Amino acid sequence: MITAYITHPDCQLHHMGPEHPESPLRLDAIRARLMLSGVLQQTMQSDAVEATEEQLARVHPLRHLRALDKCVPEHGIVTLDSDTMMNPNSLKAARVAAGAVVRGVDQVFRHQADNVFCAVRPPGHHAEATDAMGFCFYNNVAVGAAHARAKYGARKIAILDFDVHQCNGTIDIFKDDPEVLVCTSFQYPFYPWRYLRSEWNNVVNTPLHAGTDSAAFRQAIEDDWLPALHAFKPEIVLVSAGFDAHREDPMAELNLEDEDYHWITLMALEIAALYADGRLVSVLEGGYDLDSLGRSAEAHLKALLGLPFGE
Repeated sequence: MITAYITHPDCQLHHMGPEHPESPLRLDAIRARLMLSGVLQQTMQSDAVEATEEQLARVHPLRHLRALDKCVPEHGIVTLDSDTMMNPNSLKAARVAAGAVVRGVDQVFRHQADNVFCAVRPPGHHAEATDAMGFCFYNNVAVGAAHARAKYGARKIAILDFDVHQCNGTIDIFKDDPEVLVCTSFQYPFYPWRYLRSEWNNVVNTPLHAGTDSAAFRQAIEDDWLPALHAFKPEIVLVSAGFDAHREDPMAELNLEDEDYHWITLMALEIAALYADGRLVSVLEGGYDLDSLGRSAEAHLKALLGLPFGE
């Protein structure tokens, strides 16, 4: 099993101030944990390249991309909304983050890797077609999905999102698109306060109440996601891997454990093996407690590599 690990130094250039939870330290914590455990050394490591304007414009209108470009400050930090800020390098980092998913899609369709993890930031799943929000500028997983469709003719694309926050941006972009199935689990009621009720046939919402534990989470995923995925039979599986539903994460009140991320990754891999020739590309979303973020990413990577959780 070849697992590619895609990242880029430019992802560290984006910062939103010393107190902001979505900080460059997140990628440092993941890399340090993966190196310490020996997991990183078992992956095929490479650098992302920036997504092109054409690739971004498949999911974000050009006028919106131009408007974002105009927001970039020459120095300091500007505020787009109450929790999303931009420094002079933020969009460079965001283009690399989206480009990582594009490269991952290329790798699995060209059989250069069996599956891929994109260790990038800023995250993307809150970015709507014409709205940057929730720490997100471009919708990385959506850019990857659109690339799979445009470049490789994929007509059944599954996006699985287990972040503690619902992927409003991904839903905004693909709602009512019969070629994309979006499965999203999230704490309810909770940010982003929109799209929380499913009104579209291609969106599977799995709302979880505060305090939800491992057993209840796994049961909900099996009940909601698996029937939809087996009926859909995706040609590629994309994963928005947010690790902020962990019980140690300060951003929410779900109680997942490290092993739950190994479990749900194995589930996604099984779907990919059944229907998509194993093609799976995962991209980092949330996760703000640095210790549990590193351990959760390790569990995720172990599953991608075919390693047992406890080893």
